[in-house]
Amino acid sequence: MAEGAPATPSNRLHVLPNSTLNNSASLSALLAAVPVRSQHGPADAAVTSLTLDSRLAGPGAVFFALRGTATDGHQFISKALEQGVAVVVVEDLPAELHPGTTYVQVPDSAEAMARMAAEFYGHPSRQLQLVGVTGTNGKTTCATMLHKLFRELGYHCGLLSTVQNQIDEEVIPSTHTTPDAIRLNELLARMLQAGCTHVFMEVSSHAVVQHRITGLHFAGGIFTNLTHDHLDYHGTFDAYLKAKKGFFDQLPKSAFALTNQDDKRGPVMLQNVAGRRETYSLRNAATFRGRLIENAVHGLHLEVDGREVQFRLIGVFNAYNLLAIYGAAVLLGEEPTEVLTVLSGLTSAPGRFEPVVSPKNRITGIVDYAHTPDALENVLQTIADIRQPSQQVIAVVGCGGNRDGAKRPVMARLAVQLSDRAVLTSDNPRFEDPNDILAQMQAGVPTENQGKVLTIADRREAIKTAVALAQPGDIVLVAGKGHETYQEIKGVKTDFDDKQVLTEMFGLLGK
Repeated sequence: MAEGAPATPSNRLHVLPNSTLNNSASLSALLAAVPVRSQHGPADAAVTSLTLDSRLAGPGAVFFALRGTATDGHQFISKALEQGVAVVVVEDLPAELHPGTTYVQVPDSAEAMARMAAEFYGHPSRQLQLVGVTGTNGKTTCATMLHKLFRELGYHCGLLSTVQNQIDEEVIPSTHTTPDAIRLNELLARMLQAGCTHVFMEVSSHAVVQHRITGLHFAGGIFTNLTHDHLDYHGTFDAYLKAKKGFFDQLPKSAFALTNQDDKRGPVMLQNVAGRRETYSLRNAATFRGRLIENAVHGLHLEVDGREVQFRLIGVFNAYNLLAIYGAAVLLGEEPTEVLTVLSGLTSAPGRFEPVVSPKNRITGIVDYAHTPDALENVLQTIADIRQPSQQVIAVVGCGGNRDGAKRPVMARLAVQLSDRAVLTSDNPRFEDPNDILAQMQAGVPTENQGKVLTIADRREAIKTAVALAQPGDIVLVAGKGHETYQEIKGVKTDFDDKQVLTEMFGLLGK
């Protein structure tokens, strides 16, 4: 299908065959776009698989020795050799070279892996309308709803998101916001083989820095917003900003770059971009202009480019998401009125302002992934906008372990200031002591708000307590985990679903 072309009968949904990928390539072909410092061993090995896991290496495989934050893949070269690996890609050559194995020394193993993976799978992104969404908040909602929208418009579509990956309706579990470059290209190849024309994916800042998206061809990029997050990894806010900007800097001339004009970092994303520069806004002049008419419990009433539309999503932050989705669809060649008609009937991604209502006491539970100060403030402000004067808001909030600690006191302060009662609890403590995390959160609670706060390390008990505190008609927000169905403690993941626990606690009311 031509780039930007609307759907026609020839590319509408049809029955697809089941098939598998069988790839092989010569080493010389895979290295064509890779800067090579030196090469040792057989010059043109036959390659049948790629891996960054030495346990999965074998005859015909290329093993990539990647330097990570916790481990260095160079330590596992000997294990890969024991597995009979054909080629090893390294940044530093080992002291002894194994006879019969080809060693390729490169400046950056991650970049080499991405470029070789794209070549190995036949550059599937070049044959797809691939749209990436980046920003602190809104990535999952935008990518998921674009996938839903284009499915409704009649296209075969792929989705790569934090919640799950999808090929049309086939669900593939997701372990990262953006998969590693090998897995990513494999999924794109599967999507192409299944007849997909469009793919919508979240692009994390980690993915940009770690070269997971290097070598991909994007039809467009969307920027949602930028707030405090991931400083545990990037170190500084400027480095975080630079990582996001790095995605837009990679966009080709044929792509569109769509940015939030109302976010002060939005215009930064468009600086020196090769592609078409487009904007969306609720407050300023922009390519795609929206006006908020009403934000109510039943949804948003917006004027979008002169058309009044009622949407099922709630909150000003979702008004921005809807504008981004609409703008991207129009830039991909879809008819504006049809886009708005379909979009008005769609719901958001799982765990994004997802309501759960108690049938007995009319208590409304809201499950949301808000795990940054900005996201938590947005959700609580949205609840404040739609609540009735008689309704009290009880917020259950936690912060993850082994992550940026600077946001912990900020999130606790927001929780107590924007709700009637706050229950501070665990999120995914990982390898940190939950009580240490809670102490850091508690430090952010102003003295005058101390009486509004309870601290309960056990998340199930925290949700149970919040529900017990609620009166008929009140609102209970459970923030931080959203779609996640596990809790990670001391390296062990156990089943834990906020929505399920909330529903269970509602079922106990009145018993």
